[in-house]
Amino acid sequence: MFAVVFIVVAFVSQTAARYSADWKSLDSRPLPSWYDQARVGIFVHWGVYSVPGFGSEWFWWHWQGQRPPDPRYVNFMSKNYPPGFSYPEFAPQFHAQFFNPREWADIFKASGAKYVVLTAKHHEGFTNWGSSDSWNWNSVDTGPHRDLVGELGEAVRNRSMHYGLYNSLYEWFHPLYLKDKRNGFKTQEFVMHKLLPELYNMVVRYKPELIWSDGDWEAPDTYWNSTVFLAWLYNDSPVKDRVVTNDRWGAGCACKHGGYYNCEDKFTPGQVPKHKWEKCTSVDTLSWGYRKNMRLSELMDLPSIVKDLARTVSYGGNYLLNVGPTPDGMIPAVFEERLRGLGAWLKVNGEAIYASKPWRVQNENTTVTIWYTSKGSSVYAIMTNKPPKASVQLFLPVTSATTTVTLLGNPKPLPWSPVSPNAGLTVLLPELADSPGQAWTLKLDNIQ
Repeated sequence: MFAVVFIVVAFVSQTAARYSADWKSLDSRPLPSWYDQARVGIFVHWGVYSVPGFGSEWFWWHWQGQRPPDPRYVNFMSKNYPPGFSYPEFAPQFHAQFFNPREWADIFKASGAKYVVLTAKHHEGFTNWGSSDSWNWNSVDTGPHRDLVGELGEAVRNRSMHYGLYNSLYEWFHPLYLKDKRNGFKTQEFVMHKLLPELYNMVVRYKPELIWSDGDWEAPDTYWNSTVFLAWLYNDSPVKDRVVTNDRWGAGCACKHGGYYNCEDKFTPGQVPKHKWEKCTSVDTLSWGYRKNMRLSELMDLPSIVKDLARTVSYGGNYLLNVGPTPDGMIPAVFEERLRGLGAWLKVNGEAIYASKPWRVQNENTTVTIWYTSKGSSVYAIMTNKPPKASVQLFLPVTSATTTVTLLGNPKPLPWSPVSPNAGLTVLLPELADSPGQAWTLKLDNIQ
């Protein structure tokens, strides 16, 4: 399979645009337009780590990888499992017996998301599909005995959402990776015999429209053969014209190379970046994977999610919101409530989010906090808290005699008056109905 792939890589097609296996060429590829227009996505961290449901998705590493081991994980295991219990023994308990991909996709659709990214493989190396390069350490050979990647992908696409896959380049305890690591990454046995064959197979088999790469930081991109893979992905893969990639392809690549930038988890810039970017964050502020002991105070509430979304989009970013399902395949009810609430808010205010662009100014604070976005000749002012009075002042827009103001969800034009001859306006507001996210959006037309 691997040899065949490199024959494909070497094949020169007759298409006009070809990208060579170097960053200058790869970074010149235009970002497929669907991604910038989508704005909102759902991230799903689900794997064997969901079974202990303690700490985070880095459970195995904190228990047996780091030195010294984290005593919290050691104590958890000693109190709840017999001596000698190994991490792989969690896999048969990853039953996913209640996993209904159609129900998941319905929830994600109801959230207003335009794309979904599932963890195909996290750092533990367990694949949520029947990878022939991960024998007996995948969701078909053990645990659910189901193709989780394929089932969810079909359901997501049937609901007109884009489907992406997260893939960790490295695996904490894979013997070939550990051998390469001991050799200072001067050998590539793990890359050639495990990582790349599996990655090519995953793309050909599932045709993801987004590849969310991770686990790159211990070695340079030359070790991972990232540029060779990406050249094939952009030139000859079955998703070459629509696939989107992030920036985690080797140590030093983050915020520098790739289709769009993550930079770091929960990245929040203070100005509009010059390159397309995405903020990934989690409803559970302490973990990406499922935790049995999560508390309500540790979760983002809906107003916080909406504020975070508005800020992210005002700076030109996409917003990827994570949930961690249970090992039996349920999305916890509190996560579902957050997602459906976000969707209810977007149903009214989505015009200010989807396919929007940053305005000349991102925000201002008066009696309310306002985040600006734009689309065509319209500017949107997202108020992320309720004005204390029946009016609100916006000091930054420059008005004209033809300026009109409306409240999204209310078709009637709102009365307004200028604050000064040069800029600003005072808008008289109707009685604001309760908003699911405690945020309301003004649409301003014919302003500067």
